Amino acid sequence: MALTSDLGRFLETIRYDSIPEEAVRLACLGFTDTIGVIMAGIAEPIARIVHDEIAGRPAPREARVCLSDVWVSAADAALVNGTVAHALDYDDQALTGHPSAVLVSAILAEAEFLGSSGREMATAYVAGYEVWAELVRRNTAYHVKGWHPTSVFGVIAAAAAVAVLRQLPAERAAAALALAATHASGLAVNFGTMAKPYHVGMAARNGIVAARLAAAGATASPVAFEHHRGYLTAYSPTMEADWDSPCELGRQWHILSHRLCIKRYPTCYFMHRSFAATAEMLRERSVSPEDVEEVVVTMGRGQTAVLVNERPQNASEARFSGHFAMATAVINGRMTVNELSDEMVRRPDIQAFFPKVRLDPIDEYDERDPAHSPYDRVVIRLKTGETLDTGKVAKIPGHAYSPLTEEELWEKFRECTSRSHGETAARTLFDTMQRLPELASMADLATVAGLFVQDRPG
Repeated sequence: MALTSDLGRFLETIRYDSIPEEAVRLACLGFTDTIGVIMAGIAEPIARIVHDEIAGRPAPREARVCLSDVWVSAADAALVNGTVAHALDYDDQALTGHPSAVLVSAILAEAEFLGSSGREMATAYVAGYEVWAELVRRNTAYHVKGWHPTSVFGVIAAAAAVAVLRQLPAERAAAALALAATHASGLAVNFGTMAKPYHVGMAARNGIVAARLAAAGATASPVAFEHHRGYLTAYSPTMEADWDSPCELGRQWHILSHRLCIKRYPTCYFMHRSFAATAEMLRERSVSPEDVEEVVVTMGRGQTAVLVNERPQNASEARFSGHFAMATAVINGRMTVNELSDEMVRRPDIQAFFPKVRLDPIDEYDERDPAHSPYDRVVIRLKTGETLDTGKVAKIPGHAYSPLTEEELWEKFRECTSRSHGETAARTLFDTMQRLPELASMADLATVAGLFVQDRPG
């Protein structure tokens, strides 16, 4: 099999007019949601750290950082864009990771430098998504091995997207992917720290670097992915992978089957189902946290492997804590960007609830979404002996198979942009992203002045 060269040929030949209308709509959805969570993530400490690191460097004015009035190189803009997009873990999910945070961050930066149109940006997004999907289908369980799939696959996808923006010929596009494969990295042990959103930023940045190097003539292995010492083997949890099946790109569209999962809550997606089911169950039945004896959450072993923080002490740790999800479901009944703070996580009533929670892993997985089990189930045992039971809950809010309505998507976008935009400006940006192919040039997107100062507009 010649997987590396097949990927390169796909990137050379993909055209906007060949992409299904629904795939374009999903690309617009990815851009819309990601720009929203970028605006929400600006206030996070990691956003300030990465911004301050690159802002003082002498650099060409190639791209705006997060649509702000700060201009840097495209690679550095992608670094900040991606880190900020994932800072709240509020960005979308698919393909065992977070595709849009990486893809949109890289595309926004390089498209600004190139003067790309909305049609070109949408095409690049779909191309990157398809390459990611083609690789991830050849193995699973990367979290269990200790990898963060978002950065392991994301850097390849970002390079693919930029190769399409640059209209690289097949051999150069394949070289871009092979160079990006050398950058692939990201450790799951860093979940719950600032390193996790940095994984996204570095993937977006390194994807641009790899594509630019390939465009300049840099060489890399023509069998980087399928060789027995190549990418698929190196990152496989079992040292085995599907090396032999034909490349599916160009014959079917992975994005139509995998789609995007848009988050309702600013935390790891693995805790959304149990949180939502518990909050809904308790909406009609108020329960005092002091009356709770035990909470048992049944979910997939892969989910529990990520929700590792049993006693979170800050918001970053809480975003990867099933224990926190249960505490806030019982005590608060809601979880929004403005409420999920260090102060809230450290509240005595929240902290006192953690020892009552137990995660019970199962090995079953959902064929539609192998990252999840087929269901979650939450059982609350009260000190009175009464038991409250959500039953087996399969539906995940915002999942590709239970998508948000456009109004719900707008409400999330409005919340995310409440500190960066007035409502009229936010709605204009939302509508523009929803109709991305109509955008004549990336340069036509309005600049948001003052994003990286303490007192922001809006």
